[in-house]
Amino acid sequence: MEDFKKRQIAFLLQLIGVSILLFAIHSYLLYHFVKETTFFLPIWQIYTFHFIITLLFYSIINYRFSSGKKEIFNLFMIMTFLKMILAILFLLPLLLSDFENKQPDVFNFFIPYFLYLFFEVFALTKFLQKS
Repeated sequence: MEDFKKRQIAFLLQLIGVSILLFAIHSYLLYHFVKETTFFLPIWQIYTFHFIITLLFYSIINYRFSSGKKEIFNLFMIMTFLKMILAILFLLPLLLSDFENKQPDVFNFFIPYFLYLFFEVFALTKFLQKS
């Protein structure tokens, strides 16, 4: 369990750093290049969603791995599929609304989605290679 806590704290600190960096870059780009665009979803909600889901899924996989289950590929694939479903549910109010221009909101959501997914895969691969 000590390894679980070490990995979890290290991942949490890295996730906070990555989230702050991505949020700052995203905010900067939106402020300077798309001032006139009105968005349905504020970016802080998007980043909060990604942060919580990434931390939750990593924690589940880390716990499962620490408890002796070394085969986590199937769990990772199921969690990735669940993440896709949760992403659609998160975007459902936008998709069902009569908001005129939905494309910028969808891009605002899915660009960080893939960056967080890449970070999660990178972090999982890194700790799996060490063991």
